[in-house]
Amino acid sequence: MPESVTAVPSKPKVLVADDEQVIANTLAIILNQAGFEARAVFSGEKAVEALDAFQPDMLISDVIMTGMTGIEAAIITRERLPKCKILLFSGQAATADLLEKARTQGHEFEILAKPVHPTDLLAKLRS
Repeated sequence: MPESVTAVPSKPKVLVADDEQVIANTLAIILNQAGFEARAVFSGEKAVEALDAFQPDMLISDVIMTGMTGIEAAIITRERLPKCKILLFSGQAATADLLEKARTQGHEFEILAKPVHPTDLLAKLRS
């Protein structure tokens, strides 16, 4: 008789995008230690490239990045993976204008101010 296979629940997948590599890597380490499967990428373009292969359950992205902004990456993510939760964070004032522009296009995103404390971030991910 074949042995019964117990399904191991999969870890929620989180894609972290920040052009500050130390921040992206640190967040990914914290998330991996907290029971998530997290990957770090260092641009909006790389976040979009990772969508199909990684299939994240959540995107955490800095807003202001060189090249594609986090908001642009979030909009593409929402189009490709409608169930993917999106959490943006930023330490820059220009974010408000970009968020308002996204709102006028029908996109609403939750945003956290940088620096984000790991406890606050984990609370948001689990809510």
